[in-house]
Amino acid sequence: MRRAAVAIAAGAMAVSLAACGSAEEAGGGKDSTASSAKKGDDIKVGLLLPENQTARYEKFDRPLIEEKIKELTNGKATVDYNNAKQDANLQAQQVDTMITNKVDVLILDAVDAKAIKNSVQKAVDAGIKVVAYDRLAEGPISAYTSFDNVEVGKTQGTALLEALGDKAKDGQIVMMNGSVTDPNAAMFKKGAHEALDGKVKVGKEYDTKEWKPENANANMEAAISALGKKKIVGVYSANDGMAGGIITALKAAGIDVPVTGQDAELAAVQRIIAGEQFMSVYKPYAPEASAAAEMAVALAQGKSLDSIAKDKVDSDSAKGVPSVLVPVTSLTKDNVNDTVIKDGVYTADEICTGKYKAACTELKIG
Repeated sequence: MRRAAVAIAAGAMAVSLAACGSAEEAGGGKDSTASSAKKGDDIKVGLLLPENQTARYEKFDRPLIEEKIKELTNGKATVDYNNAKQDANLQAQQVDTMITNKVDVLILDAVDAKAIKNSVQKAVDAGIKVVAYDRLAEGPISAYTSFDNVEVGKTQGTALLEALGDKAKDGQIVMMNGSVTDPNAAMFKKGAHEALDGKVKVGKEYDTKEWKPENANANMEAAISALGKKKIVGVYSANDGMAGGIITALKAAGIDVPVTGQDAELAAVQRIIAGEQFMSVYKPYAPEASAAAEMAVALAQGKSLDSIAKDKVDSDSAKGVPSVLVPVTSLTKDNVNDTVIKDGVYTADEICTGKYKAACTELKIG
């Protein structure tokens, strides 16, 4: 696997981006922002994140967004925060609370992108603009920021093929996709299939309920039983949490094959340097969080997004949504220093604990 990062030009996302479509349709164009009452730095921002099983949301996204909002408003803005803990009904109630609390703008990472549509409409009807964060929520959102999610899947699929080499023709892979309630999961799957189809046989494929590692573990056990452990040459896992559950099932069956991932979780980075997981997709959260904060503050203050959002994305219910798409990197044991350590996500001491020290020394991590 080469060290090169998979850098994506944000405007190259052929499937999700739409060069056409009016900004007015998205609710965040010049007309809608120009008509908003101008406000100063004393604003109230609502922040709703989807779950706390994945380490990123509480460790990175929340503090990064809050810090950037404070920076942009000279410390005068307040942030109302809630985590839905993977409960779509709870998140709908949290939107209602944000409306009651009269936030000026809402940053929303939806548990269920379709189910949240009515809540988004209620917020907009109450005069609250909505920034869809990380997942493209349905409804009249005013802005969106995430990663090029089709390219994420391609990055994973391409890495798996490189890890397999000639073995790609010797057996079958198992595909462990994410939750059907997450529109990102569909894009990851699409990108992965674009990379993998015709080059390797998919023996079993699953959509994993709620992205839970225990569900991925159960699915992997079922795949091993159905296919036989000698037939499986690799596993596409859409994220790191599921990869952990998958690897547990593989170890129990005595199978050692390359497994992909996403999110560069600490446990995954450790598995990568130990040779248990082949790769992860490193998504730098700082620029994504910064973009969300910048768009939210601008919308709350009645300003245009033209200088912030250079892309346009279509959802099923909004066209030409002003968007910021952030590039991603394929993380392997060869570029740990150049990614998560260089960006300050983890220190070498955090990664190189106990049984990982020898591998870190060999890979010159730190």
